[in-house]
Amino acid sequence: MDLRSGPVGQGGARGVVGRIAFFLSVVVVVSPAILVFLWMLSLAFKTDIDNIAYPPVFIPNPPTLANFYSVFENSPFALYTYNSIIVTGGATLLALLVGVPAGYGIAKARAHKLGILVLLARLTPGLSFLIPLYIMFQMLGLTGTLLPMVITHLVITVPIVAWIMIGFFETLPHDLEEAAMIDGCTLWQAFCRIALPLSRPGIVVAAILSIIFSWNNFIFGVVLAGRETRTLPVAVYNVLTFEQLSWGPLAAAALVVMLPVLILTIIIQREIVSGLAAGGVK
Repeated sequence: MDLRSGPVGQGGARGVVGRIAFFLSVVVVVSPAILVFLWMLSLAFKTDIDNIAYPPVFIPNPPTLANFYSVFENSPFALYTYNSIIVTGGATLLALLVGVPAGYGIAKARAHKLGILVLLARLTPGLSFLIPLYIMFQMLGLTGTLLPMVITHLVITVPIVAWIMIGFFETLPHDLEEAAMIDGCTLWQAFCRIALPLSRPGIVVAAILSIIFSWNNFIFGVVLAGRETRTLPVAVYNVLTFEQLSWGPLAAAALVVMLPVLILTIIIQREIVSGLAAGGVK
C-alpha cells in the first residue's frame, strides 16, 4: 500500500503544480488587458481633476456619471448606434449568405490553395481595399451613405466566415451527404438539409467573430462615412478635440462602444466554446 501511494501522491502533486502553473500563465496573459480595462473604467467615472491628478487616483471618490452625460449631450450616439447596427448586421448577414456556401464548396472540392487565398484576403490591410473602393463609390455618388459601409465591411466579414466554415465542413462526415445524394438529393439539397443544420455551431462562431470585427472597425468609417452615417468607433474619435484632451469623456465613449459586444460575448460564450471545440477553427 505504501509503495502504491507514493506514485499516486507524486502524481497528485504534479497535478496541483500543473494547475498552479496554468493559472499563473493565464494571469500573466490576461492581466494586461484586465488592467487596461479597469484603468479605462476608472477614467470614465472620475472627474477631470482626478484624471489629471498626480499621483494618479485609481478609485473614483466619489464616482460621477458626468462624462457619460457629456458624451450623449455633445454627440448623437443614438444615431451612431443605429448606423453601427445596420452596417454590422448587414455585413454579417451578407457574409453568412456568401461565406457559408463558399466554405462548403472549398471544403468539398479540397481546394486548399483557394482556402489560403481566402486567408490572405483577411490578412491584407484594409487600406489596400479602401482607396479603390472609395474611388468607385465616389464615382457612383454613394459616399456618405450606409451602403458603401456595408459593402466595404464585407472585406472583413466574408473571409472570416469562409475560413471558419472551411475548417468546420472538413470535419463533418461525408457519408451522410453521400447517402442523401444516393436517395435523390442534389448537391445543393444535401447542403441545405444535411450540412447546414450540422454546421450550426460553426455558423454561430463565424457570425460572432464577424460582428466583433465589423463593429470595431474604424478605418472604413472614418473615410467613407458622412456626418449622418458615422459609426460608433468614429464617434469615439470625434470626442477628441484640438483644444484639450478630455480623458473622462473619451473613456466613457469607449465603454459605450465596447459594451454591446462585451454583453453579446458574455451571453453566448458557451456557443463560442462549443463551436470552437466542434471544429470551427480547425
